[in-house]
This record gives sequence, C-alpha cells and structure tokens, in this order.
Amino acid sequence: AGGGRLLDKICKWYYNAAGFNKYGLMRDDTLHEDDDVKEALKRLPEHLYNERVFRIKRALDLSLKHQILPKDQWVKYEEDHHYLEPYLKEVIRERQEREAWNKK
Repeated sequence: AGGGRLLDKICKWYYNAAGFNKYGLMRDDTLHEDDDVKEALKRLPEHLYNERVFRIKRALDLSLKHQILPKDQWVKYEEDHHYLEPYLKEVIRERQEREAWNKK
C-alpha cells in the first residue's frame, strides 16, 4: 500500500511538472496527432471534440501572451480523464486487425 501511495505522488508530481495543466490542457490534448490519433478524434462525440478545441485554443492564446491560468483553474491530476483513450484503443485494434488480415 505504501508503494502505491509513493507511485501516486510521483505521478502527480510529474503531471504538474509537465506544465500543460497550467494552460488548462488535459493529457490527451497533448498527444502527437499521428494517423491513429487523427482517426480517434474523428470518432469523438461532438461535445468532447468541441471541449478539446476550446482547451487547445485557450492554451495557444495563453502561450502567445506568456501567461498561464490562475492556479484554481489548472487541470488537476485527479480531474484529468483520458477522454480519447477508448477511441484510440479501438482505432489501434482495428488497424492491427487490418494489418494482420493483409499479411495473410
């Protein structure tokens, strides 16, 4: 149990050290947009996609102004949900299935 708490503390520290949360971004907002991610983004429900676009535009605006959000508006480690992950896993599974099929 003690090791789990230590790991959780390290994860939280790393999350905050990365800095993207200070711009209001979530982890999935920072993924490199390869073909799999682009396809997963197409499958997002409209409201999730619009929320992502808003966060990215706000982060770009803040970055250009050399500002960050007030601390009470930072995305907290506990609040960051991997909204793109289920769609991305499905896209990767389908691609791997297609690749395996094409090898036959």
